[in-house]
Amino acid sequence: MTRHALPATEVLVVADCWQAETEAEATVLRAIAAAAESVDADTGDAELAVMLTDDAGIRTLNANWRGIDKPTNVLSFPALQPPGGIEPDDAPRMLGDIAIAYETVRREADDEGKPFVNHLSHLAVHGFLHLVGYDHESEAEAEAMEDVERQILAGLGIPDPYADQDRVV
Repeated sequence: MTRHALPATEVLVVADCWQAETEAEATVLRAIAAAAESVDADTGDAELAVMLTDDAGIRTLNANWRGIDKPTNVLSFPALQPPGGIEPDDAPRMLGDIAIAYETVRREADDEGKPFVNHLSHLAVHGFLHLVGYDHESEAEAEAMEDVERQILAGLGIPDPYADQDRVV
């Protein structure tokens, strides 16, 4: 496999509940790196931020940006790209932002009997894939995105997160 240049990734812990998960930042960085190395996307000169928040924080984001007034596990906000690909010489290219909510991730991991770090890795990969153009609006898009997620997670030693689930598009 060809090694891709990795994006600069900043992890921002903005909710105290994440303090209990001492490996959260390293887990997110490892997952983003694995995803960046696995997809055919130019991410080497780019930056992204991952915000580790709580259900209240992600609920606000979800309500403001998607009109859905409830918490969710992960949200991705791809950056708007300059028109015509013209970028300032002194500014890094932004891929976008990812927000991950602690309580929802913890609850889902516990309910599904998965290690927390495995589920967190999956959501970081999922969020990153949205930043580089993957989506799951149709059945075909969902299948393609899930296949890429499975491949990336397998490379991290994480079992197929979709093995026992029905697809929800």
